[in-house]
Amino acid sequence: MPIKRTSEPSNSIPAVVGFRVKSGWASVVVLGGSLRTPSLLYRGRVELSDPRVPRSRQPYHAGFGTLQKDNGVLRRLVELVHRCTQRSMAALMRQCRSQGYAPRAVALVVGSTIEPDTISNEHIRAHAHEAQLFRTALESGARRQHLACRVIRERDITAAATVELRRSRRAITKFIANLGRAAGKPWRSEQKTAVIAAWLVLAQSLGTQRPNQRLKLTARVD
Repeated sequence: MPIKRTSEPSNSIPAVVGFRVKSGWASVVVLGGSLRTPSLLYRGRVELSDPRVPRSRQPYHAGFGTLQKDNGVLRRLVELVHRCTQRSMAALMRQCRSQGYAPRAVALVVGSTIEPDTISNEHIRAHAHEAQLFRTALESGARRQHLACRVIRERDITAAATVELRRSRRAITKFIANLGRAAGKPWRSEQKTAVIAAWLVLAQSLGTQRPNQRLKLTARVD
């Protein structure tokens, strides 16, 4: 789905980028316009790993169910993830700005923010390390683009939206469904959650929230 063109000056149209972070990639949406009826400007996918290096998608796995313990291999793969993520973030921001939108902030939807070293099972710990890696790589990418960033767990997002947007769950669900019908398929769960997260951050970036709810860099809802 291409970014819509506009004749408006780029500095007059605020936008927020929402990501649903996965292992090695992320579903991405760009939301802009008014708080009451935000518009979906773009949806797509960005790579957080190198498709030419399959191991970079799961760098903490040495094999199925096995934790990677070779520090040299791990270091190279982690560095590759950061480079790929930086490139993807920079390319997306250039695309947005070239079409007349001014990204102000980034919202990251993640499955968990658990500290990996608290997990005893090696396989689960590998997944936790990867979740942390791809999240922090995107946070770093946002900082390099001078964008504020909010991280929110997927299971918390609807409750947060009802409070911060002051809408019922039913109203939020209906709006997201209508947005999906207008956009057309595919309209998957990761895109829906990315939209809600971007909507929350759009509200904050427009300054409509109470003072103690203003967006801070890398603010998290845990």
